[in-house]
Amino acid sequence: MPEQDQLIIANKTFNSRLIVGTGKYKNLKDMIECLEESQTNMVTVAIRRLNLLDISKNANLVTAINWEKLWLLPNTAGAKTTEEAIRLAFLGRELAKRIGQVENNFVKLEVISDPKYLFPDPIGTLKAAEFLVKKGFVVLPYTNTDPMLAKHLEDIGCSTIMPLGSPIGSGQGIQNINNIKIIIENSKIPIIIDAGIGSPSEASFAMELGAEAVLINSAIAQAENSRTMASAMKLAVKAGRQGYLAGEMIPYKFAHSSSPLKGSDFLRLDKKK
Repeated sequence: MPEQDQLIIANKTFNSRLIVGTGKYKNLKDMIECLEESQTNMVTVAIRRLNLLDISKNANLVTAINWEKLWLLPNTAGAKTTEEAIRLAFLGRELAKRIGQVENNFVKLEVISDPKYLFPDPIGTLKAAEFLVKKGFVVLPYTNTDPMLAKHLEDIGCSTIMPLGSPIGSGQGIQNINNIKIIIENSKIPIIIDAGIGSPSEASFAMELGAEAVLINSAIAQAENSRTMASAMKLAVKAGRQGYLAGEMIPYKFAHSSSPLKGSDFLRLDKKK
């Protein structure tokens, strides 16, 4: 992959296009090994899961990660309302400062009021995003595959759009492909496919569609061999990106021989006597 082909979000540069989640692992050791194997540059942490009062005292998710090598992407998972999401976003920014990333204003915005299907709340997300952008946050909103909502979020200043591939943790792969294509085609900011990717082939397909990156958690954490899956996802994302940059061949309706007979000199060798 060309050296200059890097993921850029709000003037922050990342060498990896695979963002990895930190939930659902068997233990901290397994999580750390997967992060290392994936070669990710950015990890997302659910702020609601943390006790920010004792992060420096006990071995936990935050203290186990080397934040000199990895960029924190705090997320507002668990927020059911705009107000909850905003509060968690500010707590996430405070956490970033505590671990030494003073200029880190990133937040993965999630507003999910539906407990069964866990679909993002479009109105709550838009309201929270508009407020947080004005407060200087780099907002990465998790959304449905609605092209108009994506455009509104871009227009108010979000730094990426993160449409779901399929419901969170479902492993159902990339659904509603046409809408995702429209979002990618109409956007001037990076599109990151989030949620639902269950296999390396699906991660590669997301990149082949033109997504700038993917965020993966459950598919790695819940694999029989998480470390091997982390490596597979790393390679899949790279392969999908290279395939997209290479430009796929135009498909034909009928077969086209890859070895045409016309003009083949070797067929005439036996006639030269």
